[in-house]
Amino acid sequence: MTNPGRSRLWQKLETHYLNLHSAGTTLSQLFCDDPQRFEHFSLTTDTVFLDYSKNLLTRETRDLLLELARECSLSDAIRAMYRGERLNNTENREVLHVALRTTLPEADPQYNAAVAATLQRMEGFVARVHSGEWKGYTDKPITTVINIGIGGSDLGPAMVTEALRHWHVPPLRTHFTSNVDPAHMRSTLAQADPQTTLFIIASKSFSTLETHQNAALARRWYIENGGDESKVSRHFVAVSANVPKAQAFGIDPDNIFPLWDWVGGRYSLWSAIGLPIALACGMAQFRALLEGASLMDQHFRDAPLEANMPVIMGLLAVWHTNFCGASSQAILPYSQALHLFPAFLQQLEMESLGKSVDRHGEPLRAASGPVVWGSAGTNGQHSFHQLLHQGTHLIPADFIGIVRTLYPQDEDQHAHLLANCFSQSQALMQGKSEDEALAELLARGRDETTARVLARHKRIAGNKPSNTLLLPELSARTLGSLIALYEHKVFVESVIWQLNAFDQWGVELGKQLGERLHAALRCAEPCTAFDGSTNGLITRCRNLDEHA
Repeated sequence: MTNPGRSRLWQKLETHYLNLHSAGTTLSQLFCDDPQRFEHFSLTTDTVFLDYSKNLLTRETRDLLLELARECSLSDAIRAMYRGERLNNTENREVLHVALRTTLPEADPQYNAAVAATLQRMEGFVARVHSGEWKGYTDKPITTVINIGIGGSDLGPAMVTEALRHWHVPPLRTHFTSNVDPAHMRSTLAQADPQTTLFIIASKSFSTLETHQNAALARRWYIENGGDESKVSRHFVAVSANVPKAQAFGIDPDNIFPLWDWVGGRYSLWSAIGLPIALACGMAQFRALLEGASLMDQHFRDAPLEANMPVIMGLLAVWHTNFCGASSQAILPYSQALHLFPAFLQQLEMESLGKSVDRHGEPLRAASGPVVWGSAGTNGQHSFHQLLHQGTHLIPADFIGIVRTLYPQDEDQHAHLLANCFSQSQALMQGKSEDEALAELLARGRDETTARVLARHKRIAGNKPSNTLLLPELSARTLGSLIALYEHKVFVESVIWQLNAFDQWGVELGKQLGERLHAALRCAEPCTAFDGSTNGLITRCRNLDEHA
């Protein structure tokens, strides 16, 4: 189809939004008009429940958005992904992260075979570490695992490992290092013993700057603290597509786990990149994670568009971004275990959708890729929720709640957590009128003049959109479904916007410039090769170093 911003249906949606806005439509009124609105605007799968009734949309809105999905051939695009077509057109690659957790009869059987073989290798490796059979250079068992990676080789496995901390296998401790700032690696190494530490170097190319620098630092630390050079392979394994480079580092080829071009970094936690998850929680939990994702994969592939949870969430994101004027999306998990989930989604969504041209290189005629941010509830209520409620920005929010706690002895406290989750979405929807605020102040004994002034400050507009997602409990299985839900949501958005969600050319320029700037920082010659600001910053750093 043509760029969606040019289609007649797009114009129809714009007119529809203007009609809703000019009519003064409110969420509270929509609930009054339809007592069954909650049932009409909610969906459920085996593992996730979605309430999207607190969004400014009617049945007509939903019908128009579904018509847009059909006009954009969304169902064909979904089938194309599951068949293994080369949807990553700028890199001429298949997009088959779903093959890491779901058998795909439509695709080449080589993918299923490669995944099964890798899982079997991971299972054997994890068993050797957990049993103590795998030993360090002094024949002591491994007690510390440090994953060295960045981006998709860090955010996904770190988030899942933290979320599943309840299932960690003692005495193993798992850490993640990503930042090239040596303070990150040094602070992690301070908690480790070289005799009992295993490093996982996670890098498809085995040459990513941050990962390469941290791996080299870890290797120096190992040697400088008594490590046996001839037994490096007992302490370093790799997940990489570049076997020769990993071998040159000192890693045994048998301990180099594969990565494939048909799996993008931000979609790779389901692959051997998830090795630290399996080590931390056990292979059974890792397989449960895959199972949960597979359930959502099947739902996304088979459910009709109107009952398809990732489709509805993706279309809502398009509605908010392109018609309602939102440029930001808040992710609010009411679960401390999921406190890294917003950071994980930042990469998933913003690296995938942060594009300004379509699949054919033509400028987009519509906004794409909202800014994604958030934190765990209830902490956010005491920081940025003020802006959500009374700020001038329209910011859709996804609330994520866990129905049953892992700590039954604390059920009442968990009920407070859920009550806060629900009350925040209710407050965003309902708000508080100036008259209501005035009545409250007068009832508390304020004089009328003061009360009328304060009432303006206490007014909360309401009518702010949100979704609420509920997991019956937090487990590897439900977490797998939740992650896959957002992955597929992003794919839906990319199809509507007609862009490639699986490349990330925008990150390359900074890397290229960084190599030249690193050389300039280490050089004694006057710095004149760059713009005035960059030259000045480099010169200032050199001068400070000289006078330190």
